Amino acid sequence: MTFDEVRALILAFPGTVEASSYGTPGFRAGNKFLTRLRSEDDSLVLLDVTFDEREMLMEAAPETFHITEHYRNYPSVLARMASVHPGTLKGLIERRWRNIAPKKLVKAWDAERQA
Repeated sequence: MTFDEVRALILAFPGTVEASSYGTPGFRAGNKFLTRLRSEDDSLVLLDVTFDEREMLMEAAPETFHITEHYRNYPSVLARMASVHPGTLKGLIERRWRNIAPKKLVKAWDAERQA
């Protein structure tokens, strides 16, 4: 995926805005960190990924999912934009978005999608 494709995917979630994070493009929802680009390796920082899930992702797709020592003790994984599957990325972003977006916004979005 290109950064423009990633941006469009993320900004499709209600209440999500682009905001700089550590000097790189990032995104927030409900004033909370959603994800950011790591310019060092063109990867996205994905949070709310359990340690077991992270290990499974890295084993299944090592060309896409990886970790650095900095993130080792956090429930997170890094995903290379060039090789991440859009559906997988959407699912991981949606999980994080649901955890941090205002509950009222999540409820309204779910109702709209069911209609």
